[in-house]
Amino acid sequence: MNTFQDFKIKKQLQNAIVDLGFDNPTPIQEASYSTIMGGSDFVGIAQTGTGKTMAYLLPILQDLKYSDQMHPRVLILAPTRELVIQIVEQIEKLTPYLSVRALGVYGGSNNINRQKRAVAEGQDIIVGTPRRTYDLVLANVLRLKAIKKLVIDEVDVMLDFGYKTQLRHIFEYLPTKRQNILFSATMTSYVDQLMDDFLVNPVKKTISISGTPLDTIRQESYAVPNFYTKVNLLNHLLQDKEELNKVLIFVASKSIADRLSETLDFEDEISVIHSSKEQNHRTKSIDKFESGTSRILIATDVIARGIDIDKISTVISFETPFYPENYIHRIGRTGRAGEKGRSILFYGEKENDLKAAIESLMNYQIPQNEFPETVEISSELIPEEQDKPINLEEESVNTKTVERGPSFHEKSAKNSKQKNKVKSYEKTLKRKYKKPQKRGDKIQNKKSRKKKW
Repeated sequence: MNTFQDFKIKKQLQNAIVDLGFDNPTPIQEASYSTIMGGSDFVGIAQTGTGKTMAYLLPILQDLKYSDQMHPRVLILAPTRELVIQIVEQIEKLTPYLSVRALGVYGGSNNINRQKRAVAEGQDIIVGTPRRTYDLVLANVLRLKAIKKLVIDEVDVMLDFGYKTQLRHIFEYLPTKRQNILFSATMTSYVDQLMDDFLVNPVKKTISISGTPLDTIRQESYAVPNFYTKVNLLNHLLQDKEELNKVLIFVASKSIADRLSETLDFEDEISVIHSSKEQNHRTKSIDKFESGTSRILIATDVIARGIDIDKISTVISFETPFYPENYIHRIGRTGRAGEKGRSILFYGEKENDLKAAIESLMNYQIPQNEFPETVEISSELIPEEQDKPINLEEESVNTKTVERGPSFHEKSAKNSKQKNKVKSYEKTLKRKYKKPQKRGDKIQNKKSRKKKW
């Protein structure tokens, strides 16, 4: 096995690696270093928890020369605030002996004016979420013409979460001549399209297929009919505080996260994070979970990729994820660094197909446990589980013929015509004079070709 010494990394960076206690690179780090150093566009596909962040940071920091120029030379885009913070922290850990200026920019409670001032002071590396990055570009504070390397981390999540438009807008401000580096846990059609649209002969390295279950994780499942029965089962399982000593629970929505935290018996041991929580709250929740103050962390998939915490004993999928790839990301939070992990999946009758999709992706049948006899099966349903009844009276009112009284009379032919829609002032002028009345109209009315990415 190669060591970091074989990478021929500069001494300052090598000292930081030694301080961190790293001896050998992971497979994705070994596969990506020389290619990124060579300047080629690169696509790395590897499971969560395999060292993807360090895989692109090492060659970037190795190649980054000291400069006092104001505009950044490296742009790293990530889908969540948590991941942005995590990447910046990783940069700081790798650069105590180097003079590198790095700044994380993201929305929420982090004041944009403070970020504007920090950008204006001069940065070498900007790490940001697409939306906040684009806001700073539009404010003419963040200039991207000096960018030499663009990194998109967790690109599959970036596209799934609807950042395609922001990415396309950001690309328009970037120089054409740059190195593009993509890292993802899965290969989706969106990622393929992104590669085809703006990468030039990329080198692609797939280290482990995302659907392969990790050997260090024991997977289990329970068939559970509804929310409150899932709560009862979860309360039963969480009583084993010795084995379930650090539990990460994934839910599908913010409302379910809040409802679950309020319903469970272990209120004092629970922290909750989702996109509606303030950044300070989210940071404190993760810190409490990491330190052991909170034994249980309830989270949504939106921030799943931003959680990098060691020694998580158990990952519980309270709801079966809609995308089977997300199940892989969830369970990848446990069983890290050679530790043994445990994954428990709850699924109801309506989630059977989702579970089957996960098993098809992994080519692995998740073992099913017998439902404990001591756990009560509830018949109570939450609003999301209730089928909306059809109101027959409303249906009959909508379909029956309206009776008309003696005062009713047919409209004249003139009045029975459909009313013309109100035309805008500009359209009225154009119709009257048959030509644009302002010079700007000619520009605005030109049909511009849609650009790809």
